[in-house]
Amino acid sequence: MNILEQTPLHIIFFFILYGITGAVSLIAAVYLLLRRGNAFAPDVTPPLRLRRWAAAFFAVSALGHVWWMFFYIYSRDIHSAAYVAVVVLDCVTQMTTVAGTLLAMLQDRRRPVWPAPAAMLPFVALGLLHICYPDGPFVSIAAIYILALYVLFSVYMAFAVRRYGRWLNDNYADLENKKVWLTQVVSLVCLLLFLLYCLVDNDSILIYILHVVAMVLYVLLLWRVETLPQLAIASKSQDDREPDSEADQESDQQSQKSVTIPSNIGQLLTEHCVDSQLYLQHDLSLAQLSAAVGINRFYLSQYFSSQGMNYNTYINALRIQHFVTLYRQTVADRRSVTAQQLAQQSGFRSYSTFSSAFKQRMGQSVTVWMRDMDG
Repeated sequence: MNILEQTPLHIIFFFILYGITGAVSLIAAVYLLLRRGNAFAPDVTPPLRLRRWAAAFFAVSALGHVWWMFFYIYSRDIHSAAYVAVVVLDCVTQMTTVAGTLLAMLQDRRRPVWPAPAAMLPFVALGLLHICYPDGPFVSIAAIYILALYVLFSVYMAFAVRRYGRWLNDNYADLENKKVWLTQVVSLVCLLLFLLYCLVDNDSILIYILHVVAMVLYVLLLWRVETLPQLAIASKSQDDREPDSEADQESDQQSQKSVTIPSNIGQLLTEHCVDSQLYLQHDLSLAQLSAAVGINRFYLSQYFSSQGMNYNTYINALRIQHFVTLYRQTVADRRSVTAQQLAQQSGFRSYSTFSSAFKQRMGQSVTVWMRDMDG
């Protein structure tokens, strides 16, 4: 009997699934590194930093499959120094590339990635101690430490994603393909994969689910990279930057207390945004509007805040009013036009974004509103 006949069927199936998972991650890494265009969303230009970090994550995932396969073939001894080295290498590279990828999705400011590998140094030290003193409690301490790191990072991402969402609302009107919750989903899936790696026995059925979840993560991440457009606001002045440190925040708060908002901003907005119907432009940003109006972006943002709204609310209110006007005209002319068509003509790229903004603004869904208008 040859070795294939002696191998249990579930082991063969596992290695097939294992190979597919590694191949998918390798293909994704090569695609992101070598392809200049965007196959999934040709009209979107994703951030180059995100594309590179995601490629690094996929490459590390593919390499992880390789070095674990070599370990399985040549050693299989989970008490050996080789096993500790593979575990440490896997955790350090995965933690660094996951952190870099997730942080690159948040474009409100450039967050440093170096704390991630720096935080892994105690984990590396614990691995070395375990090699020198195999009977010590270093494995348990290392497992608790790495788990705590992932949990803390997930908590940090929850706050960072929330801040990113506020930044989007303050600077962009059309939030299609910028949904912040997807970033948090990727973060939580990564944490789930890590927990499964730590807790699941290789002979358990959950090890198969682990690889299926990994492939789902790869597809979700690749789609997120391809559909997330570059949003960073360029040419921020010294007085119009995103505060990064506590000192910057205190300085900005003090300057905001003494700032005097120009009294003619409302008139300029009416002239350059309302009358010109600039709000119908898809993906219109606060920076673009401030350039058209001729007012510093900081003053424009402060003006919206003084009116009890943000930029997103202001633009969407104009677009919804435009939709209402168009719909009344179509009813009066007895023309047949769908709500989706009118929403696009009103500046909304996504009907789901329009529907949500309409309900928030009008207090009822667009379907109910149209039915009431027709009745």
